[in-house]
Amino acid sequence: MLKSFLYRWGQRLIDVYARLMFRMDVQYRIPLPDGPKIIVANHPSITDPFLVMMLLREQVSILVHETFFHVPIFGAYLRHIGHVPVFVDNGRSAFDQAQALLNDGHSIVIFPEGGISPLDGGFRHPRTGAARLALATGAPVIPFGIHLERRRIRLIETKVKGKTETGKWYLRGPYAITVGAAMNFSGDVEDRPHVRSVSGRIMESIIALSQHSAQRMGFA
Repeated sequence: MLKSFLYRWGQRLIDVYARLMFRMDVQYRIPLPDGPKIIVANHPSITDPFLVMMLLREQVSILVHETFFHVPIFGAYLRHIGHVPVFVDNGRSAFDQAQALLNDGHSIVIFPEGGISPLDGGFRHPRTGAARLALATGAPVIPFGIHLERRRIRLIETKVKGKTETGKWYLRGPYAITVGAAMNFSGDVEDRPHVRSVSGRIMESIIALSQHSAQRMGFA
């Protein structure tokens, strides 16, 4: 199938680049479970989705800001291999697509911060999409905690639809990920306080795992 071939081809390219340019340090607390799952991670750079995708044996769909789908060639590639655009003014569309993928037995990747982490450190307040999907589908949440050397992040400007977009790219250096145990949630997806509580628990786990990644890199 062409979709699978293109996905694996891209995955191999990322793997080759990572071996040449990054000092990857990946630690799994336990093996990833089989079946559909919601992989969540902090988001210190634009490079993160590529490296997370590289680590996963199964083909996953990543929720990606819709801007990237307008980049010539690259955007068409993202759409063709099944990634999901997230529109600023229509988050429901991405939610519905992600829910359908999970119900069909596919795994997805979400960055709950909804954008790149602050360049000077710390994390953004999480959005509730991952929590709502976990409650709506019963799929386990797998937290990833990423740490990198922020001083190596490069600001690169790109023209997209006539506008200048500045991306925070991490192109080389040490890159640590700690993969946590599955988190399972239940409850009413329409119960907003419960959804916010679940979202907070997910983000707390991501932050703790990111701190473990930092410790292995000697930054904490």
